[in-house]
Amino acid sequence: MTRSRTLLAVLLVSLAALVVVGCLYRGYFTGMLPSAAAELNEITLPSGFRIAVYAGDVPGARQMAVGPAGVVFVGSRAEGKVYAVVDRDGDNRADQVHVVASGLNAPSGIAFRDGALYVAAVNRILRYRDVARDLARPPRPEVVSDAYPSDAHHGWKFIAFGPDGKLYVPVGAPCNVCVPPGPLHATITRLDLAGGRPEVVARGVRNSVGFDFDPATGELWFTDNGRDWLGDDQPPDELNHLTKVGEHFGFPFCHGNGIRDPEQNAGRSCGEFTAPARELGPHVAAIGMRFYAGRMFPEKYRGGIFIAEHGSWNRSTPVGYRVSFVKIENGRATSYEAFASGWLKGSSASGRPADVLVMPDGALLVSDDKAGRIYRITYAGNG
Repeated sequence: MTRSRTLLAVLLVSLAALVVVGCLYRGYFTGMLPSAAAELNEITLPSGFRIAVYAGDVPGARQMAVGPAGVVFVGSRAEGKVYAVVDRDGDNRADQVHVVASGLNAPSGIAFRDGALYVAAVNRILRYRDVARDLARPPRPEVVSDAYPSDAHHGWKFIAFGPDGKLYVPVGAPCNVCVPPGPLHATITRLDLAGGRPEVVARGVRNSVGFDFDPATGELWFTDNGRDWLGDDQPPDELNHLTKVGEHFGFPFCHGNGIRDPEQNAGRSCGEFTAPARELGPHVAAIGMRFYAGRMFPEKYRGGIFIAEHGSWNRSTPVGYRVSFVKIENGRATSYEAFASGWLKGSSASGRPADVLVMPDGALLVSDDKAGRIYRITYAGNG
């Protein structure tokens, strides 16, 4: 009898543990388990806005970059591919999707400049010259730099050219929370394509997978993903604003507005570090972001920031899985609100926004790496 009771107790404890683990990882499975792609009428937008599928077969679609007329380049992670999405007839829907690179190590980050496509493949920056000349037979890549760490953890990147002509490349911390093991970890760097080593412009950045430059000032703003395992509601993800080279944004010592890390604070005061320009939702996985410099959308949105919130993986109640908007006034982030939502229904997600891109006509593209889609959001007024 005693042995039976012991076995029963063990079974009950094991069952309880499975329930707890299931709750903790519900957010993870929300993002990973297969589900049908969202129906367009499920996506909620402000009055006057419309959404359509721009491209429906772009597996793992992540960062996007505008190429020559009618071409949008798109990176991916696990797929190891870079795509050229082509709208040849100008009807605002893709006609073809070419694979212009494959077999790469998490080529999430891409940028296009002077006819060349730049791809961040974890520790290497690659260049494909004159890439659009023949998308069916793309050129072989050149290695621009192999000076970056090769860590897989937070190793995928988002890249873009700054107003100074240099290529900006973030390097994530190779951990949930730790003292950065190398001089480039937990930073944002910039690279002079004419040669030289990466230059660090921001420190204390846990994992930025999205940034842009204010079109009015040229200053860098970036998203940063907060650490895990401090509970459902802290720390927040962050929107940060770099005003001078070398600023430190707190990681791993402090998070958000004054949250001291319980493991890695090392007695540091949070006042030593640059506070976020805006706290975002906890665990929303704020990644791709862009200033809205177009003319199609109403005045409210011009000069503000759209953010792709990829969605939580370790929160008992999933959050994110949407596009949010932050209003910028006189260099300050004055509001934070949902813009496009509906990919998350309860604990089931039909999509995960990964990046946003303002098109030349002012429309906003949204990549979805779960459904392998790119959406196009337009504004036509209340009529």
